[in-house]
Amino acid sequence: MTRRLMEGSEAIAEAAVVAGCRFFAGYPMTPFTELLEGMARRLPAEGGVCINAESELEAIGMAWGALATGARAATGSTGQGLALMQESLSELTRSELPLVLFNMARGQADYYQATRGGGHGDYRHIVLAPIDIGEAVALTQLAFDLADRWRNPVQIYGDYLLAHTSEAVAVERLDFAPLPTKDWAVDGSLGGSGASRNINPIGMTKGSKGIEPESFWKRLQAKHDEIAAAEARYESEHTEDAELLVVAFGTVARFVRYVVAGLRAEGVKVGWFRPITLWPFPAQALAEAAAGAARVAVLEQNAGQMIDDVRLAILGAAPVIPIGGISSDEAGFGIGPLLDVDVIRDRIEAGLAGREVPR
Repeated sequence: MTRRLMEGSEAIAEAAVVAGCRFFAGYPMTPFTELLEGMARRLPAEGGVCINAESELEAIGMAWGALATGARAATGSTGQGLALMQESLSELTRSELPLVLFNMARGQADYYQATRGGGHGDYRHIVLAPIDIGEAVALTQLAFDLADRWRNPVQIYGDYLLAHTSEAVAVERLDFAPLPTKDWAVDGSLGGSGASRNINPIGMTKGSKGIEPESFWKRLQAKHDEIAAAEARYESEHTEDAELLVVAFGTVARFVRYVVAGLRAEGVKVGWFRPITLWPFPAQALAEAAAGAARVAVLEQNAGQMIDDVRLAILGAAPVIPIGGISSDEAGFGIGPLLDVDVIRDRIEAGLAGREVPR
């Protein structure tokens, strides 16, 4: 396995190409810009297409068209750009198109957006939150597999640290189980034959008069229930005897892991839990990990968003306290004073003692 030093955006772009992505469209907005640039460098050599779109609205529309033909396609932005895409994201989900969406977020204030969405109707996206570049390479390839397997959009939730730091990583193609054939794809070969295909978000089927939205929506609901039962992913350590369980996601969890390891070496009974999938949220696994804890502390880089899902998972079995908070730089990229091991250690120790922390 050959490893080389790569910036996160470069490694993610390489992983997407290795996974078979052949169409990418986006509008430059830091820290997403470098991923767009990486795809622009790589795709032409692979016979693919990368387009710098006029805006995020055009970018997702272009990806929609590519997906409808059966191609592996992706787009992305920061949270602000994804806000413009919300109508299309909900429509894409009901059209059952396997979009991969990259959110190179400015910190962690997009958790609600990623897990709840701002579109219309009942819809869900699988959301994967890598802890580092090596995992981002693996989860990017998994995202394309899950999108095709479930015919459902999958989001990679990254951030400035993931996009702009460098690690020695190997980008090699991962093998997954065989996928269903894309017999739904509109490839231009069936026009006039009586067997043409129709991809739409309202449940309309060829040859029928009108639509039956209720049965269509219930079928999609059943699919999302199946995804929720099958795809929850997490990581945890030192939970068996932990008096305090710290819950964190994404790159912030990397700092937590380091601090918890140091405290454990000193004999402090603290553990940590990381949801890898923000949706489906690994609620049952978290409840089991926290079963013996006196407190559960949530460290996230926002005013308190994931803590809602943690409280729903714990259901009052232990106090759930916030030890994170809003922390950013002047540019709004999310590189604030919270991302410091000494600060995080102080906050974890406050959680152990039951003290409130400044937010």
